[in-house]
Amino acid sequence: MPMITPSVLITSILNPNMRIFDIVMRTEYGTSYNSYAVLGSEKVALIDSSHLKFLEPYLQNVEKALGKRTPDYLVMNHNEPDHSGTVAALLERYPSLTIIASQAGAIYLKNITNRADLNIMKVHDGDEVSLGDKTLRFINAPFLHWPDSMFTYIPEEKILFTCDFLGAHYCEPQLFDTCVSYREAYANSVKEYYDAIFHPFAPYVLKGLEKLEGLEVSWCAPSHGPILTDTCEYEHNRERYRKWATPLKRTRRRIPVFYVSAYGNTERLATHVARGILAALPDAEVTCYDLNQHDFAVLASALNDSDAFLVGSPTINRDALPPVFNLLAAIDAVTIAKRPVALFGSYGWSGEALPHLAERLTSLKCAVFGPQLKVCFTPSAADLVAAEELGRSFATSLL
Repeated sequence: MPMITPSVLITSILNPNMRIFDIVMRTEYGTSYNSYAVLGSEKVALIDSSHLKFLEPYLQNVEKALGKRTPDYLVMNHNEPDHSGTVAALLERYPSLTIIASQAGAIYLKNITNRADLNIMKVHDGDEVSLGDKTLRFINAPFLHWPDSMFTYIPEEKILFTCDFLGAHYCEPQLFDTCVSYREAYANSVKEYYDAIFHPFAPYVLKGLEKLEGLEVSWCAPSHGPILTDTCEYEHNRERYRKWATPLKRTRRRIPVFYVSAYGNTERLATHVARGILAALPDAEVTCYDLNQHDFAVLASALNDSDAFLVGSPTINRDALPPVFNLLAAIDAVTIAKRPVALFGSYGWSGEALPHLAERLTSLKCAVFGPQLKVCFTPSAADLVAAEELGRSFATSLL
């Protein structure tokens, strides 16, 4: 049975063939659903559970780890279905099981399991549970990356369980970071994982890292990817997260201009809008992005890291074009609130694209600048002047 220490066994499920996680995350190197069993001298605790689709192999791993013992506690550091999918089955098998969760987690679990009779122990920051010769200490970690998130620390073993925090969608047969064969691939996976999950919660990431200061950690056991050791990736990942979550100090406003253009008309507007922005804010960083000519990750990063942005689209079949809606789908809705945005575009028959985009952006709580600039077919000289004026007035509104 794989283990971290003789008293902390690994009940993880490896899924090297996964290529898409939670609909939107590419997992080129697969993933793992990590869970653990802590065998105390008096009591036993399971740390996190697993995805429902792996129920049978997960239960087999648990039974193998426990031997003849019965678990007393199930610690749910975070209750997303990839971690909580097997909770209901565990309760059927071990009906006396006490679930340990944060207050938010206790609420979620009742809906996840569709049971109102759960025996849940709600814990708060600093609370402890004794297993005899082992102590479970709980560390509140909200929005890393759900409101229910917490960490569990065993001081006697110097093991920290962080659920999604500091993890990665990366799967190799060996379970520890010291055995990773492809270091660059792993590092890339850590970055992609952070960007997809924790980027919107950067202030909470920094608070979470602060809570880890002073803890003696020999092993950090996340719920996805290799187990981290103090001599290998644990410190590296902490520093990576700190770097990525720390706001960049910049003196120039970033105001990207995104557009698509079928016949060059919206593109011409974009060029003149950019000129207007620079006329009002000469020090601004203004880049025009044709959505069909740039990598999507670059576009998403430019949008989410902007101080304000503009979107241009023609109208086809009474709507904006799919590349524009794909871009808006990449918005970090958690952090985009009140972000200024202006809209422009050429149209032929009717021009519904901009109202539809304004509706979508308003629903995301962006600050939509008005009026929008709609130009019928080919921009005239006056239209191009109006485009520059849009850029100028939009930039001036940011002062």
